[in-house]
Amino acid sequence: MAEMTPTDTPHWPRIRTAGYKGFLISFADRLSEPANRAALAFRDALEQSGMPGIEETSTSLVSTYLRIDALCLDHAAIRSGLYNLLNRQNWFDAALPAGRKLWRVPTVFGTDLAPQLEEAARAAGMTPAQAITSISSSRVRVQTIGFAPGMPYLGELPADWNIPRQTGLTAQVSAAGLCVALRQLVLFPVATPTGWRQIGQTAFRLFRPEADHPFVLRPGDEVLFEPTTPEKLTVMNKDVDGGALSEAIS
Repeated sequence: MAEMTPTDTPHWPRIRTAGYKGFLISFADRLSEPANRAALAFRDALEQSGMPGIEETSTSLVSTYLRIDALCLDHAAIRSGLYNLLNRQNWFDAALPAGRKLWRVPTVFGTDLAPQLEEAARAAGMTPAQAITSISSSRVRVQTIGFAPGMPYLGELPADWNIPRQTGLTAQVSAAGLCVALRQLVLFPVATPTGWRQIGQTAFRLFRPEADHPFVLRPGDEVLFEPTTPEKLTVMNKDVDGGALSEAIS
């Protein structure tokens, strides 16, 4: 199989089959802002293309996946259509999809609600106050949804936050807990054990199975985690959005 080879990014993107009914278009073998941008933009282009035979699309951190109707078009026809679409532009420089939102999420940093802030700050070479300023001023993108229903991986943070996961597990991080590692933030929709360090606590309900769109955040959305107090967070727990506000990204 021939590989797509942008001149500025050797060997990428690549088209691979994923079982009999799937294709995976990967833009890198590790996370980067351009690769994530390319995956999001290419998925949006697929959705808008009207290409026959596509039943479903999704994205991971650096790839776009599509599930096909193999009775509608054979693999060769799908692959040809994918090559044609890939060759339309440099996807690493593509505009992000329209319809994205910016979410402002009230967050308690540290305290008993998020007891690993100091440890994470120390790993990043910061004081807790510096860590709060760094995280709360970073406008991070929802790079993908995974691991648990509606759970976002958010990034990239500044390079100081390229800290490893813990060697052991935290027995349980509460639902809506904010954790950090590897220049990324994750926000848990349910209580779960984790190797990521918890630095914040929100009241944001990410997974709403009763809603038409159960996942509140979508890949490409952006988030600011804005400091608040434990007392205010207690009140926000009664609100469906946990005090979070959203606005359209123009």
